[in-house]
Amino acid sequence: MAELLSRWRAGLSKTSKSAFGRIAGLLGATEIKQETWDDLESLLIQADLGIEATANVIASLQRLVRERGLTRANELSSALRADLRSRLTAVPVLDWSAKPSVVLVVGVNGSGKTTTIAKLGKRFVDEGRSVLFGAADTFRAAAVDQLQVWGDRLKVEVVAGAPEGDPGAVAFSAVQAGVARKVDIILIDTAGRLHTRFNLMEELKKVYRVVGKALDGAPHEVWLVLDATTGQNALQQARAFKDAVKVSGVILSKLDSSAHGGMAFAIQRELGLPILFAGLGEQPDDLQPFDADAFVDGILGS
Repeated sequence: MAELLSRWRAGLSKTSKSAFGRIAGLLGATEIKQETWDDLESLLIQADLGIEATANVIASLQRLVRERGLTRANELSSALRADLRSRLTAVPVLDWSAKPSVVLVVGVNGSGKTTTIAKLGKRFVDEGRSVLFGAADTFRAAAVDQLQVWGDRLKVEVVAGAPEGDPGAVAFSAVQAGVARKVDIILIDTAGRLHTRFNLMEELKKVYRVVGKALDGAPHEVWLVLDATTGQNALQQARAFKDAVKVSGVILSKLDSSAHGGMAFAIQRELGLPILFAGLGEQPDDLQPFDADAFVDGILGS
């Protein structure tokens, strides 16, 4: 447990040293004044909580100050920690009862989808599950090659198609192969696409429909990989993908490279999507199930 908490703190060091780090200095042994609230609001917005989430946090803390008669800024520290923790939902228990369970992985260009899929594959194999990769990112040869390298390493079959071929056909073949091999989990990579490009989003909807035709009830999960370094911009991406393909969960990649960890609160508040995993480093084992307690402790530098 100590090693896991240490990993979270190390992975969140950039976030904790940014706006969140200055909050500790603000909440010192001084009297709570209007200036305290103004500065705290500014720091929370800088930390990428978003305007709405920040306003809610401030209102909640002000109500607590009135109810408890708090007068010193340092008395707000534990209250802030508890309030932030309450805004993160528990990670749902993933249901792998469908055999195979099909996971469609989506996101914009450069979000880290393919690397994340490889790390997920290793995690599931280590858990004793059989896995198959569907390389439906047919427009980026490196994505197919990357999955193949990992497939060879993990002894996981990779179903791919011709370069620039139909991604829907690859996804369909991957599901059929997974059914025939009786694997536990099929992870399907998709081409990165800007959420503002209508044609590309329509193509993604087609892949989603084709997977459903290949296996009734599929995809069982649609996971959106968001680059944590993009901050609030990721929120617009998430809305578009959620509307297009019924995203069921979020994976925050590159959290260790980001000072924008506060976006996690905005995602939960405005989208109601659970954060399932977080990338805390470049090593395969650095993709960790999201831990709300460790996350809050990490960003606040505790």
